[in-house]
Amino acid sequence: MRRAGKAVLALTLAGWSGAASACVLGAVYNLPIPFALYASGAGGALVVSFAVVALVLRAAPASGAMRPVAPERRADSLAAVPAWLVETLRWASVFGLLLTIATGFFGSSNPLANFNMTFFWMIFLLGLTYLTAVLGDIYALISPWRTLCAWIERAVPGIFRGRLPYPRWLGYYPALALYAALIWGELFGQTRPATLSLLLIGYGGLNVLAAWLIGRNAWFQYGEFFSVFFGLVGRMAPIEYLQDGAAAGSWRMRLRKPFVGLLDLRAEHVSLLLFIIFMLSSTAFDGAHETVPWVGMFWKGLYPALSAHLVLPYVVWVSVYYLWQSVMLLLLPLCYLAVYLLLLWLAKTLTASALSLHDLALRFAFTLIPIAFVYNVTHYYGELSTQGIQILRMISDPFNLGWNLFGTAQWFTAPIVLDVGTVWHTQVALILAGHIVSVYLAHVEALKVFPNPRHAVLSQLPMLVLMVLLTTVGLWILSLPIDAGQLSAPV
Repeated sequence: MRRAGKAVLALTLAGWSGAASACVLGAVYNLPIPFALYASGAGGALVVSFAVVALVLRAAPASGAMRPVAPERRADSLAAVPAWLVETLRWASVFGLLLTIATGFFGSSNPLANFNMTFFWMIFLLGLTYLTAVLGDIYALISPWRTLCAWIERAVPGIFRGRLPYPRWLGYYPALALYAALIWGELFGQTRPATLSLLLIGYGGLNVLAAWLIGRNAWFQYGEFFSVFFGLVGRMAPIEYLQDGAAAGSWRMRLRKPFVGLLDLRAEHVSLLLFIIFMLSSTAFDGAHETVPWVGMFWKGLYPALSAHLVLPYVVWVSVYYLWQSVMLLLLPLCYLAVYLLLLWLAKTLTASALSLHDLALRFAFTLIPIAFVYNVTHYYGELSTQGIQILRMISDPFNLGWNLFGTAQWFTAPIVLDVGTVWHTQVALILAGHIVSVYLAHVEALKVFPNPRHAVLSQLPMLVLMVLLTTVGLWILSLPIDAGQLSAPV
């Protein structure tokens, strides 16, 4: 669906933005100034922010403003979340899930016109992600699958106590596997509305079965992809939700400084680090895999070399192309991980730290989340603005039967035009802001890991290189022209 959304956004931009054409179908968006100036300017801003943060934190390393509040001192700042509100939102989330499934089967066969595609990909997967960064992990309160399991357990007490203990070595790998499957399906699955409905039913069945097998708490902590994903994003929010042990199913909330939730805990398992790395790499891959340089890697590099020795029909080469794309989707996070570990090893060497590379990698893992988040926003907010807004029209006629339940069926019938210059400069600002936040968080974490302020600053020099590299790569991907993939390949 996001591919379809990209097409809508791209065609809108190409058709209505005049001389400054969008990066679509091989057309290059003419940046106001050369890309090298953007990259050097963003890199310079990161260097300056690094110096400022280092001076500020070195001057007040023990300041309470720099360290998270200890859990045992939070009790007086907790406020109850109204039970009626939580219950209402749970009913609404289950209704939304059922409506999404039903419209997939009985609504329009056109993915762009069907309620379920727009609601799932744009509102749930994108919109809720951005809302979570502001309001906290509300998904933990209202998850439709967790709610369905709770309702089943009311009818059959003890059904989700678990038959097998969850193996510690497995960590978050089930959630990571589901994440990879979701991204692969989005990019290459050519999902139709009815297919999405079947997948949602299957995913619900998987949740119930897994919760029955290993226990509801274990599955929704380690295995259910959306719980892990929204939980990580929610750590950036200024609101935290905690389940009240005094009353089953009740929740309390507290306010906190933005991003401080990323410093409360460290990644507990290498699989969670890989999950965070995949948040970064999958978004970068989505932005790069249809660009001219990326597509050219296969059709101008691998294809001529292989076809000289293998005589295969063109349709087979197209299948090989998509297989190559799938393999690269899985290999790219390993490249990101290798760079991350290399620079952490350099930090360890510079500081002569006794901590293992494994421990350092886990301790700094959460500092990458703001970067992963802004990558997501910069790549997809245009689609949310153009295709996602259509949900206000679709909600009045979810089954495409000519209804107008809420009087919004005729809203947004004209294409929504986004100024490409505004889009580009917003993307630059967001990517730079995300990296500056990560620089700050990494400095705070370094002061905890390396008590010597000098060692803390030294340890962050390789991390600064990582931030500059990620900023440059992120901006470069956004500036690349798009290719139609195998359509432009030699026949």
